[in-house]
Amino acid sequence: MATKAAAVLLTVPGPDGDREVRLTSPDKIYFPEPGITKREVVEYYIAVVDPLLGVLRERPTNLKRYPDGVEGEPFYSKRLPKGAPAYAETVRVTFPSGRTADAFCPTEPAVLLWAANMGTFDFHPWPVRRADPDRPDELRVDLDPQPGTDFADAAAVAAVLHEVLDEAGLVGWPKTSGGRGIHVFCRIRPEWDFIDVRHAVIAIGRKVAERVPERATVDWWKEERGERIFLDYNQAARDRTIASAWSVRGRPRATVSMPLTWDDLPDVTPEDFDVRTVPGIYAERGDPHADMDAHAGGIETALEWYAADPRGEMPYPPEYPKMPGEPSRVQPSRARKPDADQ
Repeated sequence: MATKAAAVLLTVPGPDGDREVRLTSPDKIYFPEPGITKREVVEYYIAVVDPLLGVLRERPTNLKRYPDGVEGEPFYSKRLPKGAPAYAETVRVTFPSGRTADAFCPTEPAVLLWAANMGTFDFHPWPVRRADPDRPDELRVDLDPQPGTDFADAAAVAAVLHEVLDEAGLVGWPKTSGGRGIHVFCRIRPEWDFIDVRHAVIAIGRKVAERVPERATVDWWKEERGERIFLDYNQAARDRTIASAWSVRGRPRATVSMPLTWDDLPDVTPEDFDVRTVPGIYAERGDPHADMDAHAGGIETALEWYAADPRGEMPYPPEYPKMPGEPSRVQPSRARKPDADQ
């Protein structure tokens, strides 16, 4: 019978002295296909902890946890888990239902390694900072390939999105999703609420879809999307989150959501970036998104586009309360048809 590996104590610099983080069951297999262990995942996060903390610092952050590895059942921790160290900080967030919670709020490297030891693969930050959790400082566009499309199709649509963002006065920062998709983040001034930011994303998505209607769509109903890239505007709704840059994704290859430049997109594949390759890439190239905070823009132009569009509001996810001006949430094929004699 194999001997269970002993726990390892990691020493991590903190704001007021070193922290000790306990790594338990280090030889547990997390990704069977490449044979990646829990130790390797934690060591990966040690290698990228500085840029990862830059992404997550002061943000409410959900933890997607895989305590039994990629083949086990994952779950989200939207509140600070029990047993968290005393130095783990929180921020109060409000969900669409009106309920509140004290969410995990990273402020130093040790808490990220603690979370990794708790089986966290990917970190899902809110697009807000603790100082103002109701006003996003990040506009996010999720390019989601539909059946029949792939990463190359998403990259082609992302090029059009780049043009539209430039016209809106926003600087976009692309990254792989870790799967077939692409995420583009824009730093914005925290002057607008979630509804305004969502409307800005709707307007931007519509502009992209109008320019390449054969390749891109903002149609909420899957039956209407076809073989196109869906620009998922509802990822901008309150409480919706996207895996952060540098996050390990729960996929068989242990791929990573990798920050990139626009020039990188046409020449890469998601499989280029995983737990074993990214530390070397980061050591060689640094963080492609390091200057994001220096390029905060506004959404005034995108909101003007939204206001001028007669189509107006679009459906929210089904678990959200009905919103003002929102159209029906019944998919078109199930919508009630008028009687033939009326």
